[in-house]
Amino acid sequence: MESILIVDDDVNLCTVLSEELTEVGYETYFLSNGNGVLDYIRNNRVDLILLDLKMPGKDGFDVLQELTNAHIDVRVIVLTAYADVQSAIDSAKLGASDFISKPYDFDELLITIRKVVQREA
Repeated sequence: MESILIVDDDVNLCTVLSEELTEVGYETYFLSNGNGVLDYIRNNRVDLILLDLKMPGKDGFDVLQELTNAHIDVRVIVLTAYADVQSAIDSAKLGASDFISKPYDFDELLITIRKVVQREA
């Protein structure tokens, strides 16, 4: 069972997304900001991160940079309401595997998750 860490400052979204993913067989956890991501990954098995870009404090770009600097190889799908071409390019340059706009379509998100997990397994 793959484990997914959801990192988003919208706790309601985290809760709903966690429930949806758990129903289809994923083990899920969530953090409401980017501050604890590195510590969490160092202490827990994480197969995939669903990462928001715009969060107070440490944003998604900071988290991606931190993962790169720490040489932590984890798959990341950016899930953001601030979807634009430049953000997608910048995310990819920092190691994100894919980019999905909010509000998300769950079926599309699930296909993307499966594609990323299979491609990079």
